[in-house]
Formats: sequence, C-alpha cells, structure tokens
Amino acid sequence: MPTPVTIIGAGLGGLTLARVLHVHGIPVTVYEAEPSPTARSQGGMLDIHDYNGQLALAAAGLMDEFRSLVLDGRQAIRVLDQDGTLLFDQPDDGTGGRPEVQRGALRQILLDSLPGDTVRWGHKVSEVRALGAGRHEVSFADGGTVVTSLLVGADGAWSRVRPLLSDAVPEYFGRSFIETYLFDSETRHPAAAKAVGGGSMFALAPGKGIQAHRESGDTLHTYVVLTESRDWFATIDFTDAAAAAARIAHEFDGWAPELTALITDSDTAPVLRPLYALPIEHRWDRVPGVTLLGDAAHVAASNGEGANLAMYDGAELGKALAAHPDDVEAALTEYEQAMFPRSTEAAADGTQLHESLFGDNAPYSLVTEFTGQTA
Repeated sequence: MPTPVTIIGAGLGGLTLARVLHVHGIPVTVYEAEPSPTARSQGGMLDIHDYNGQLALAAAGLMDEFRSLVLDGRQAIRVLDQDGTLLFDQPDDGTGGRPEVQRGALRQILLDSLPGDTVRWGHKVSEVRALGAGRHEVSFADGGTVVTSLLVGADGAWSRVRPLLSDAVPEYFGRSFIETYLFDSETRHPAAAKAVGGGSMFALAPGKGIQAHRESGDTLHTYVVLTESRDWFATIDFTDAAAAAARIAHEFDGWAPELTALITDSDTAPVLRPLYALPIEHRWDRVPGVTLLGDAAHVAASNGEGANLAMYDGAELGKALAAHPDDVEAALTEYEQAMFPRSTEAAADGTQLHESLFGDNAPYSLVTEFTGQTA
C-alpha cells in the first residue's frame, strides 16, 4: 500500500497535491489552520498559465471545471502613465494562455473534488519535530498530534514545516502592496472603470504604481504599490481607513483623478500586503520523509507565478509519488531536483519583472516588455 501523505495547508498547492494523490489512490490528509473553507476571503483573481497552472489542473482531472470558472475578457491589458495617457492597450481576443478566474472559486473546485474528510479544518500547527527514520510528529494548538512518515509543508511563506529542512526565513522585499476595492464601478465610479478597462491596468512610475483589474461583475480590485521600508508603513494607522487611504493617495499627488480614485474612493478599508521573499536559489539537502511546495519552498516577490507554481509543485509531487509507490525517497528526490531550478528561474524572472514595472524607466520599460519596442 502506498505511504499515506500528511499535508499541512489547504491552499491551492496543498489541495492540488491532495487531488492528484486521490486520483492515484494514495491516502492523504490535509490539516488546515483556518476553521472552515469560508473563514476568510480567498483574495482576487488569478491568471492560470497554460505552461504550469493549467497542466496541474489537467493532472488533477479538473480542466472542465476550471474552464467553467474563466471570466471572459479579463486577459486584456493596458498601461497608462500617471496622467492617465494610454501607452499600451491589448484587448482580450480569446487566444491568450492566461485565463482569469476567482481564487476562491478555484479553491472550491479543488475542495469539491476531494472526499469530505480529506481536509481537517481548525488544525493550527504549533510544532513539528523529527522522530527519526523519516517520521515526524505534528502538534496542533488544540493539543492534538499526528505522526506521519511522509510530511509535506504547503503552509505558505511562514511555514512551520520549513525549519525541518532549511534555516532560511523570508525577508522583506523592500516593496509593499495596498489593496482596495471599488464595487459597482460602471455606475458608481465610471471614470475609474473606464481607466481600468476590461482586464488589467498598470499605471506606473519609478518605485510606485497603481495596478488594478476588473473582477467578476463591475468590481475593481486595486493593488497600490510603494517602494518603502516597513518602518515607513508603520507610521500609517491602517485602523483609520480614511486617513490611511489619504496618506497612501498623497504619494500619488498630481496623478490623474480617475487613477487616485481607486485609492480614495475605495469601498473597503485599505489592506497592507508587504512583499517577502526567500533567497532566489533557496534549496535544501534531502531530508527523509519531508518536503515543501509553493511559498513554503520558494516564496518570491509577487510576479503572477506564485499560485501557478504552487499548483504545479503539487501536481508534480503527486505524480512522482504515484510513479514510485514503493520508494518515497526516490519520489521526493525526483520532485525536488526538478522543483529547485524551476522555482529559481521563476524568482529571477520575477525580480526582472519588478524592474520593468517599477524601475527608473517605468512605465515605458513595461511597454517595451510587452511590445519589444521603445514607447
């Protein structure tokens, strides 16, 4: 019988692994700190790439369910300067390889594809320790424990499993996002809706930007980007929504009002999202009975690849375990030897993308990235 797998974390990566294992008849249990699937918002939209995220969903046998979630038209891209001048406009012609879906809906199809008792909710990990011979004991905040001979950390940037393998800790990337939302934008915020268009919008300057995309319906989800220290952000009282929005908007004084409205007119309190990253070439020596996937293994500055890589990691690990049912270490070795260079390349590409987005020649560097021609 295949070795049962214990996964920590019911994000997209952990659930993709659980689904692929289930497809191959390998017993699996997922432990998740959140008390239920609806305990918190699952975030906004994700573009699921044809070279990794979609391949993972195919391995999970969920492509039809995925296609039913795709929001038409959301692959459109536009780049503006701070005056609102349109520098680049690419409509969604239906042929792009990065269709957009809501993260929460994607997570739900993965949950729905698993037996009901696969995910154990309300299990916050307090400690993980090695017992020897590839076995590990996971202790939970409620006092419970589980012993496993195959442990997978899919528990994100601040993984409790990672210390079994690596001393690395994510460091602040020097840049943060601030999230805002405008609802019913076509009727309540028509100028902002026109600026964003039907898909994603990038309004950029060196070191800062206002990025937004149209989610389901007329919701505009904005990520304001500022290259500032944690101490700088600590001076802003985010418990005072109006004051925080005004302070963030102050960094964009003189920008087109239809752009700053994405901050000042937000229907939700602004939420600070600092960016953290592990070293680009993060890796570890093989430790029996345990591995990592997704952000637990290779969190990087936001670059559009995180969720896709996590799902692909999960699918590839699941396939490796299915291919080596009697040799867990061979499966883990095969998985890690492919995952390390894959994640390193993605992290390096992400650093270069941030330079195109927020470097000294923004926004024209991004236009060049899209067109190959100087704007």
